Amino acid sequence: MDLTLALVIGVVVVALAFDYTNGFHDAANAIATSVSTRALTPRAALFMAAAMNFLGAHLGTQVAATVGKGIIDAPNGSHGLVIVGSGLIGAIVWNLITWYFGLPSSSSHALIGGLVGSALASSSAVHWDGVVEKVVIPMILSPVIGFTLAAIIMIAILWGFRHSQPAKTNRGFRHAQTVSAAAMALGHGLQDAQKTMGVIFLALVVGGFQKDGDPIPQWVILAAATAISLGTYAGGWRIMRTLGRRIIALTPPQGFAAEAAAATVLYTAAIGFGAPISTTHTITSAIMGVGATKRLSAVRWGVAGNIVTAWVLTIPAAALVAALSYYALHWMVE
Repeated sequence: MDLTLALVIGVVVVALAFDYTNGFHDAANAIATSVSTRALTPRAALFMAAAMNFLGAHLGTQVAATVGKGIIDAPNGSHGLVIVGSGLIGAIVWNLITWYFGLPSSSSHALIGGLVGSALASSSAVHWDGVVEKVVIPMILSPVIGFTLAAIIMIAILWGFRHSQPAKTNRGFRHAQTVSAAAMALGHGLQDAQKTMGVIFLALVVGGFQKDGDPIPQWVILAAATAISLGTYAGGWRIMRTLGRRIIALTPPQGFAAEAAAATVLYTAAIGFGAPISTTHTITSAIMGVGATKRLSAVRWGVAGNIVTAWVLTIPAAALVAALSYYALHWMVE
């Protein structure tokens, strides 16, 4: 086995490991609100989320194309594979750090930060226009839109059900949350599994096993879908507690409004723009949005501030770890 093939296999394995950590890190995004409102039991919610993630991964490849072709230019051969592998290591390390502290940071931005960090360390080209257009602008807009849309949906629910009995309304929205949580999980698969597909495709191109214009191979789609589903079923309980309880104690109507708003933003970004937005940022801001309709003090802004700090640190922190990983791997491999 030559060095290039060995490195391609190694990068694919690391990419699938990242996909798995993405699944358990972001499991809370899809189901935290449903579990916290007791619309679903934790295990049933995880099984549903895993299945919908798997289906969502097969719904498109626009985001994968953005990640695989629109962020960095890695040189062909072993050097390029070291760059891609280092980017993945940076993303995995940051995922594990934020998971340990129960902070719902973005796996997507960790991956983008990792790729940019390893590219800069290796003096490779970074498509800054693509980073700004497809990452930075959506990173700013998606939480704002998620917050606003969730607040609008919540106000509409409060107005529409103002004469209903609270107990009956809560029961109805518990059932509705099964649908909204499934939609959220489908959107997570559509967004996040595609990011791993894009990195694997990038490794195959750099290794000389695919050409730039080729479609993403079916085995790559299947492998990425399976890895993120297994990771989702493993569950991320630490982050689930943060999203489901620590930001605001959610009611079923609030949970439905947050999930419906977040799912809408995810589908629009993926299918309409091919933009790799953060499911974490979107659902977290949507939860804040529904909480703010009750009263601003209902949201625990101290917890929200810690989360936003993790968001801001994600790209530079993952980039730093990726750069250090590049120097270490470059010294060992080349």
